[in-house]
Amino acid sequence: MAVEALRVPLNEDLSGFLRLLQQLQVPCRVSEEGGQQVLRVPDGLAEQVRQLYRRYLEGEPLALAETPPQQRQGFFAELRRRPLTAAILLLTLLVAGLTWLGENLAGVAWFSFTDFRIEGDYIYFATLGQMLDSGQWWRLVTPMFVHFGLLHLAMNSLWYWELGRRIEGRQGTLMLLALTLLFSLGSNFAQYLYGGVGIFGGLSGVLYGLLGHCWLFQKLAPTDAYRLPPGVVVLMLAWLLICLTGVIDVVSFGTLAIANAAHVGGLVLGCLTGVIGGLLARRAGGR
Repeated sequence: MAVEALRVPLNEDLSGFLRLLQQLQVPCRVSEEGGQQVLRVPDGLAEQVRQLYRRYLEGEPLALAETPPQQRQGFFAELRRRPLTAAILLLTLLVAGLTWLGENLAGVAWFSFTDFRIEGDYIYFATLGQMLDSGQWWRLVTPMFVHFGLLHLAMNSLWYWELGRRIEGRQGTLMLLALTLLFSLGSNFAQYLYGGVGIFGGLSGVLYGLLGHCWLFQKLAPTDAYRLPPGVVVLMLAWLLICLTGVIDVVSFGTLAIANAAHVGGLVLGCLTGVIGGLLARRAGGR
């Protein structure tokens, strides 16, 4: 589906920019509407085309290899364009292998929020203070890499790929890094404060943060990059509410524990950053 990418005056010469889009194999069409030229491109490319046009107006030399907003991107090409998203997923897979998807508790202990040891039928947890005093600060964020089961790993990895690459493409690698660390830290603390010491992990808290960020950013400063497929937000929020009711614990007979506090903590932080980012983007766009 074609969407509007640019709207410029009739006297503005778009011929050079259209040739550039043709070189980049970006399908486009220009029409006259309301006394202006309207450029439309396939849905999902509009934001990249706008960025490209700003660079074009600034006189920046643009070569085909430097500007990749093509309609059809190979998976590995997309990985190269989203290095942090790819790196987080790679680390997640490596930790999944080291911990045997949560079955190797000795491996899990290296990444858990607080250290623990097992003696016989008992498990003994260290306190958060002991961990911080001993310099094990990495534990504040590393639980996000621990997953329990193949389905847990697959679902979280797919959602991080979907949301992470959107943010990395729209707001940059450093912003995605900052948000990932913030949401991991916030969701882990929320779960620890609510549930106390225990073994928990997964990217879910981070994912709810990324979801909230994209959702409210898009509401305040609409952008194609954060326009999620219809029903995604409703589905994710509905799943969160179902988990909060405790139904999942009952149905699974206690074998499946959901870190609800981590999900809520991540979502609240994500909504906050989405509002701040959206307001700043709208203010910048209105200048």
